[in-house]
Amino acid sequence: MKDTKETFIRAILFFAAFLTVGITFGIILTLVEDTLRFFSEIYPLEFFFGKTWSPTIKPYSFGVLPLVAGTLMVTLGAAMIAIPSGLLAAIYLSEYADERVRSILKPLLEILAGIPTVVYGFFAFVYITPFLRRFFPEISAYNALSASIVVGIMIIPIVASISEDALRAVPRSLREAGYALGARKVRVIWSIVVPSALSGIIASFTLGISRAVGETMAVTIAAGRTPRLVNILNPEDWLKSIETMTAAMVEIGLSDVSGESIAYESLFAIGFTLFLITIALNAVSHVIKMRFREVYK
Repeated sequence: MKDTKETFIRAILFFAAFLTVGITFGIILTLVEDTLRFFSEIYPLEFFFGKTWSPTIKPYSFGVLPLVAGTLMVTLGAAMIAIPSGLLAAIYLSEYADERVRSILKPLLEILAGIPTVVYGFFAFVYITPFLRRFFPEISAYNALSASIVVGIMIIPIVASISEDALRAVPRSLREAGYALGARKVRVIWSIVVPSALSGIIASFTLGISRAVGETMAVTIAAGRTPRLVNILNPEDWLKSIETMTAAMVEIGLSDVSGESIAYESLFAIGFTLFLITIALNAVSHVIKMRFREVYK
């Protein structure tokens, strides 16, 4: 009887794992199939290196560079906010806060991750942009700066929570060894604890950046839907409306284009490009994690 139960449970777990893998491969195959159909009509070089995106308005153009530039701009801005803020929050929760304070602050921090992204988008449009207009009167109603700020706020809980878990996993003996050598707490944290937890911290950065790259509703509402090839180093471009890859997918999906048109198939090409960017981020993260990985017994 016991063996029968074990076999049944093992079968259920195997089915769940197989279903997950099967769904993932199904999504990839769908993306690849429709992307290849798109590239049979539009040259890949025209898509990946074109500087104009206009899939539904004549003259039609399918250059994805403006969308990639907009996505990278929002991601960079969000990372500049979330990575230092999340890491410092994780250090405080792990090294300075007592258990009572931590039991209150960490759940409150993680509540941010449960707020719908559309709420963040409206928050940026109604509150952040008017606030920024006090300092930048020329800022557009939809702009990259507001989108970057709100996406950065969104991913702070991811960076902080995972980094805090990685920091707490560092053995207490390493900290005590630093104190025994006469090092102050700040020196122990930055010279011993943070380097020892670096693989987990990098994982939190990568996960947060991947979330920023794939964010949809918040950037659609806050950044607008104006595809333009922006210069990340130009401060004026941060104050203008842009369009990210996910926002372009929403726009095409909500438009009245037919399911057999090139414009509709371009949606899958954008999704495939986004998939490649995410895979590249995870590959780089894996290499860095393996390089700095520490195993404690």
